[in-house]
Amino acid sequence: MKRLSLLALPAGLLLSVGAYAQSTAGSSSVTLYGIVDAGIAYVHNAQGANGRNQSTLVAANSGTVSGSRWGLKGTEDLGGGLSALFQLENGFSVFNGTLRQGSREFGRKSVVGLSGNTWGTVTLGRQYDPLVDQVQALTEDAYFGGVFGTPGDLDNYDNSLRVSNSIKYVSPNWAGFQVEALYGLGGVAGSNGAGRTYSFGAAYANGPLALAAGYFYANGGNSTTNGVRAWTSSSDSLFNTVINQGFASADSIQIVRVGAQYAIGPVTTGLAYSNTQYGHDSSSLFHTTAKFNNGSAFFNYQLNPALRAGVGYNYTSLTGPASAHYNQVNLGADYALSKRTDLYALFGYQKASGNTLNASGAVVSAQASIGDFGVNSGTNSQDLAVVGIRHKF
Repeated sequence: MKRLSLLALPAGLLLSVGAYAQSTAGSSSVTLYGIVDAGIAYVHNAQGANGRNQSTLVAANSGTVSGSRWGLKGTEDLGGGLSALFQLENGFSVFNGTLRQGSREFGRKSVVGLSGNTWGTVTLGRQYDPLVDQVQALTEDAYFGGVFGTPGDLDNYDNSLRVSNSIKYVSPNWAGFQVEALYGLGGVAGSNGAGRTYSFGAAYANGPLALAAGYFYANGGNSTTNGVRAWTSSSDSLFNTVINQGFASADSIQIVRVGAQYAIGPVTTGLAYSNTQYGHDSSSLFHTTAKFNNGSAFFNYQLNPALRAGVGYNYTSLTGPASAHYNQVNLGADYALSKRTDLYALFGYQKASGNTLNASGAVVSAQASIGDFGVNSGTNSQDLAVVGIRHKF
């Protein structure tokens, strides 16, 4: 990350960043930072143009391990242990320059708030929920990204969703223990519950052991079109692949996640569990709560200061309107060329069995889709390999 005094933006906007220090308080600072992640992916069993054809896909992919981004963040010392802060973070594709996160200018994060040494931090804006902040940090996502994630990212393992119009509290760290809470305003007149989101979590770290748990709930609003919930809500939706597209008419998302990590010497290992439930109402195409239970484990070994290798396993089951099972195995390696630049290679295999629902609500055979890579297979298995480079600044 680099301190700036002047930044020229591509749109021609000139942003002056002063290091002005008020006489009654301390200094101010603004930092420009970012990640550029570019890879080439090979997918065996990718859904073809006819919707069921299994094809081989070779494609460029931006943000395989870390979403490509640039951002600005700053603080101002207000005195007496109180600080003002802000953060604006843009997500983009390095291969074509387009915006990500629904084509938002600062879709990854945009917040402003206050922080106190004794009582914690409050931020307002578009931001991550406590499960992402606390539980995700203990999973393999923190090392090798969403390819290792839950099939279709159905439980937000790889933070496919963020929460807009939200208020979040993060406590100070009390001897390794920390809590968070978030509330997203639905903004529907006469119906305060429509479109709202709330979440809370707690984490504890002591030496080699780290633990975290949390709860997330989002209401999707009242509007549906052709069996798809509009999600005019504070939360983004999660219905992006064949794993859970059949439940896109859900009126709510409820997630419980727990995670544990243990690090000793060159070895880091972890376990995680999630229970995800998609609720229904009279407008939904399914009429029994869809329940996904997921368990995952990983093992990483630091072979030398530059090279890390890891293996992960992920099991997911669906009950309710249908019954399906997904087994996924992943391998990963990362080689650091410097503190800011690294090369990576990832592999994944997934096997699906049983039945699920399609986008029309009909019962169909379960299809594979590895992690959060987002490619439907058109069949019950899929192989994926990615090589890439990542640079942080």
